Amino acid sequence: MTAPAPARRAPRPGRPAWLASPKVLRTEVLAGLVVALALIPEAISFSIIAGVDPRVGLFASFTMAVSIAFLGGRPAMISAATGAVALVIAPLVREHGLDHLIAAVILAGVFQVVLGLLGVARLMRFIPRSVMVGFVNALAILIFTAQLPYLRDVPWVVYPMVAIGIAIMVLLPRATTVVPAPLVAIVLLTLAVVVSGLLVPDVGDQGALPETLPTLLFPDVPLTYETLRIIAPYALGVALVGLMESLMTAKLVDDITDTRSHKTREAWGQGAANVITGFFGGMGGCAMIGQTMINVRSGARTRLSTFLAGFFLLILVVGLGDVVAIIPMAALVAVMIMVSVGTFDWHSVRLNTLRRMPKSETTVMVVTVAVVVATHNLAIGVVVGVLVAALLFARRVAHLVQVEGTLEQGGAVRRYRVEGALFFASSNDLVYQFDYAEDPDEVVIDLSAAHVWDASTVAALDAITTKYAAKGKHATIVGLNEASAERYERLAGHLGGGH
Repeated sequence: MTAPAPARRAPRPGRPAWLASPKVLRTEVLAGLVVALALIPEAISFSIIAGVDPRVGLFASFTMAVSIAFLGGRPAMISAATGAVALVIAPLVREHGLDHLIAAVILAGVFQVVLGLLGVARLMRFIPRSVMVGFVNALAILIFTAQLPYLRDVPWVVYPMVAIGIAIMVLLPRATTVVPAPLVAIVLLTLAVVVSGLLVPDVGDQGALPETLPTLLFPDVPLTYETLRIIAPYALGVALVGLMESLMTAKLVDDITDTRSHKTREAWGQGAANVITGFFGGMGGCAMIGQTMINVRSGARTRLSTFLAGFFLLILVVGLGDVVAIIPMAALVAVMIMVSVGTFDWHSVRLNTLRRMPKSETTVMVVTVAVVVATHNLAIGVVVGVLVAALLFARRVAHLVQVEGTLEQGGAVRRYRVEGALFFASSNDLVYQFDYAEDPDEVVIDLSAAHVWDASTVAALDAITTKYAAKGKHATIVGLNEASAERYERLAGHLGGGH
């Protein structure tokens, strides 16, 4: 009699998924490698934008990725040196030099930790879907346009190479997903260049790669109020831009992977990673939408891929710099073009979607995209998008307030029934909805179907009762719910003569 096969041991509670499954481990490792390759030209380009040596951007990408793998709240998200941060700090580098930049990065990290602990991540609930769609579409456009400089004034053979790379990434997944298609495209195009001896732009043309490991350092700046005055505005800018990009990217990955991340931990984790990056001489950074999409689309779902992206980046640029330098830029451009295509929300621009979508929602999306593309600053675009959404919402809700008057008790009493949300946008016109001259001496304003949201509404109600009193008539406000009554009783008569 054959003994029964031993039962398969269940994974221990809390055991990482990549330890329990060789398939998951392979996916995480290969995804991390692809991301590391894609990080190199990006980090070099952002270093040039910031006006610093390429090593500063590469070291920042390494320390950010490795640190956030342990500290962050969104598994599989990639943080590294970014263009948004580079744009913020470029004037500081130009006017005061590298040491002030490093000090600003450290201070920005401190700001982010404080903001994270204060619960800034909760503000994400105030970002409408239309702004989120605009954010995603703008990112896709920026990722694509960032590749255009690598397609200008280049040998003609670059164009078919890019096309071949795109074809590989489109067709290979239909046959197999064992190896990430972007990695196959990079390897095959690099081998083709080496074997054929083609002279095309490569990674080595973008700048010198580091030959040593990053070391701890302290910025050589005086610890004075003057230094703080110089770096604080830039540090706050980096902190806000970094948090906004990181939290928006985390929300995007949440939606794609159908999982939920810890936004508060992500916020202070980004801050801690920036502090670490500053002490290692990096330029600071935040979540990278392009590389994150490469990672997630490659199947990565754990922190291991994030850690390995940073680890492989360091190995590649320090230990295998000569090999990395010969990777043709055409291969990386093809990867990023596919990332931009995959990032763009094509459903949002379909004709049937645009016909069904309220015009206000489409307007918010278009404004967000336009501002981000025009400024190359995601934070500005998102803030403007939220403001436009708030204004359009206030305008729409303001028109939902209705006032209906009826005569009671044989015409001796006029009752006004007010329906809707009363706040600054809707209550400013409320004062004109009453017939002060023709109404009888007794007026009842019934707010049982309304809600008082702010002081502007209380001031409007004060103005209404004052106008009736000036004509020798008495207006009574009734039907307030508990919250509205508390607000009205606290503020009524204390807002400057009823205004």
